[in-house]
Amino acid sequence: MSRPGFVLEVDKSTPPVLFHHGEGFRLEKLPAGRSRIVYPAEPLDPLPDPDAAIRHALENPIDSDPLPALLRPGMKLTIAFDDLSLPLPPMRRPDVRQRVIECVLDMAAEAGVDDVELIAALALHRRMTESELRWVLGDRIYDAFAPSGRLRNFDAEDPDDLAFLGTTSEGEEVEICRRAAESDLLVYVNINLVAMDGGWKSTATGLASYRSLRHHHNVRTLRHSRSLMDRHRSELHHSNWRMGKVIREAGVRIFQIETTLNNDVFGSELPLGVLQKREWEWTLRDRASFMALQAGLAAMPARARRAAFQAWRAPHQITSVQAGEVEAVHERTIANVHRQQLVDVEGQTDILTMGLPYICPYNVNSVMNPILVMCLGLGYFFNLYRGKPLVRPGGVVIMSHPTRPEFHPVHHPSYIDFYEQVLSETTDPAEIEAKYEEEFAYDEWYRHLYRTSYAYHGVHPLYMWYWGAHALEYLGDVIVLGGDPEAVRRLGFRPASTLDDALEMASQTVGPHATITHLHCPPLLLANVV
Repeated sequence: MSRPGFVLEVDKSTPPVLFHHGEGFRLEKLPAGRSRIVYPAEPLDPLPDPDAAIRHALENPIDSDPLPALLRPGMKLTIAFDDLSLPLPPMRRPDVRQRVIECVLDMAAEAGVDDVELIAALALHRRMTESELRWVLGDRIYDAFAPSGRLRNFDAEDPDDLAFLGTTSEGEEVEICRRAAESDLLVYVNINLVAMDGGWKSTATGLASYRSLRHHHNVRTLRHSRSLMDRHRSELHHSNWRMGKVIREAGVRIFQIETTLNNDVFGSELPLGVLQKREWEWTLRDRASFMALQAGLAAMPARARRAAFQAWRAPHQITSVQAGEVEAVHERTIANVHRQQLVDVEGQTDILTMGLPYICPYNVNSVMNPILVMCLGLGYFFNLYRGKPLVRPGGVVIMSHPTRPEFHPVHHPSYIDFYEQVLSETTDPAEIEAKYEEEFAYDEWYRHLYRTSYAYHGVHPLYMWYWGAHALEYLGDVIVLGGDPEAVRRLGFRPASTLDDALEMASQTVGPHATITHLHCPPLLLANVV
């Protein structure tokens, strides 16, 4: 049985603690007597027979007829699935989406369904390449569907493949993939890596156009979400749920399949296995392996180091699968996410420290640019809470990352312009939204690259900046440990070369004897702050 997550109070005997630092690591000594560390739970035991569990879920769904009973000859069936932004890091083969979709296709074949189409639910993310689709779906599915065009990436800028379904009670326009909307049945295959994922967000975001997304991917919505990981206190989710009501009332029939994974990110084998252990439990062999890993990484050219990390495939395993009606399924899914990730934490802290890893949802097989560093730290890690943030209002976040001003020119072209032209003028999310959003969203060159190359949509860097809007408004200061000074200042933050320097700088905002909490992540956790 895995051990639960917990909070360690730091004393003089506590060893240095691990900080992820992009494609590297730091060991930092936290001040005794006023610091604590929030550790994630160990990985839950996986389902003993995942394929049998998947079939059982499809044949015994929640608040729905069994999937085989919904299938018939002559019907139009669409299977949509989460894109490569999940899980993180990408999991070893077979990916859970392959397992689920193979089962759905077997049932469709048994029922005589011929009109089947598979769609990667990208929203405004970049298109997946052939190799990425093969990794997620397996060669058998790819070879059976891609050559005939029945496996494709969703194109949110294709007017012929968009259907307007109506508006919500709040005036939000709902426009989603026409093929999905007009199918007799839409099967959505989800991976719920964090509590933010799944539910109506799958369809109302993953298969939506900019016309729809702008109603919840905006500064006001994100500033009023407490947090993005708590659906019932998230304006982002309230909007998606209102859109889900419109989708349902428009007659779109959805069979939702949601899955959860354990948080086995690095496995148990050295050298990376040491990253999943608690520092005081490191053996001599663990310490030697870690030091060798550090030395090896330091000797590698930056490009090789990035390639080595991006090639890592996590040994995640499936902990649950549930299928049927969207909302009923999602409630059970969230309970399973909490079973793995929830850690009780008493009270807030003055200073929250976090070590940011090399990967986030938007740089899989790519580059972590400075805008994504901000998004990962203040959009995702800051929001890993229920109840209230780990850090108090006016507190300080210290996040560790190299924050190099590097960009992938194919994946993130509009990010480059956003960094050079917009952030050099202002970092205020509301001002950026008012002045620049339409320019980036409707730029014809960015549209062309999104549709025909492998670029994120032109408006995407603005959305990533909005993701941290609540934290920017809430915090008294943000300090980046070990980051490129010029890039850090461009983001509107302060650079520090050592943790001691960062804590000294933070004391200017929260006083000299401030409390400190370190978020020991990854693997993922969700702090239940009471």
